[in-house]
Amino acid sequence: MSDFISGGWAVFVAATTVVGLIACLVLLMIAARRRVMANDNTTGHVWDEDLRELNNPLPRWWMGLFVLTVVFSGAYLALYPGLGTYAGTLGWSSAGQYQNEQAKAQKAISEVYAQFNGKSADALATDPAAMGIGERLFANNCASCHGADARGSKGFPNLTDKDWLYGGDHDTIIQTISKGRNGVMPPMAAAVGTSDDVRNLANYVLSLSGSPHNAIAAQLGKPKFGACAACHGPDGKGNQALGAPNLTDKVWLHGWGEQAVMDMINNGKNNVMPAHESRLSPEQIRVLGAYVWSLSNKR
Repeated sequence: MSDFISGGWAVFVAATTVVGLIACLVLLMIAARRRVMANDNTTGHVWDEDLRELNNPLPRWWMGLFVLTVVFSGAYLALYPGLGTYAGTLGWSSAGQYQNEQAKAQKAISEVYAQFNGKSADALATDPAAMGIGERLFANNCASCHGADARGSKGFPNLTDKDWLYGGDHDTIIQTISKGRNGVMPPMAAAVGTSDDVRNLANYVLSLSGSPHNAIAAQLGKPKFGACAACHGPDGKGNQALGAPNLTDKVWLHGWGEQAVMDMINNGKNNVMPAHESRLSPEQIRVLGAYVWSLSNKR
């Protein structure tokens, strides 16, 4: 019906509905006036030699229920939307009901989270009630990617260590949960050179963290690291302002080894952390952020 943009369709629907209700009442009136036939009151239909169909009128209780359904339908259509664009005398709408329910839910949530207002991440991390709520929020909204133990997997960061792409303080974690992140590693093969240059650069990247590598290839690849230094820094320690990972530790988000690093250089990567500000209230995000912060700041 979304393509029926003409106002005439609303009139057609309303008129059809009203005519249908009136037709029901007329049919009832006609049926109520029928009388028992003067002869044997049969319709002439006979089954199994002696089973005859009678022409008796509807029982009055049945007629009464039929009338009540028509009256109820008319009252409902007067109170609620159903006749084309007519909104009904109560002004009810599904959107309005949803907004009212959301407002009530937000009020209830605010009352629950009021006890945590003004508390720092450190204070929240030692509050059993806050951590209990944070753990449930994490299970419902984060565990599907980061795992129930928050240790992540390939492509999904481990939240229990100190290795943070954008920073691990409470405010930054809140920003990440609220707005999400879009980490982009562009394909760099064209800027690096030949396939041998890519292989050499991959070995140099591996050497930065002391991972197994070909030392000769790493020396040849070192000059090519200039193409990466703009994001990862000249020392390869990354840049949290850009979300560029530290290449000098042994944390490999998308796999490690010569081939894995070469694939990253050749193909790049686009990782998305979805925003949750439309799903969670600011109070919920604050407590969830404190819970995530506590995972890498054990007391």
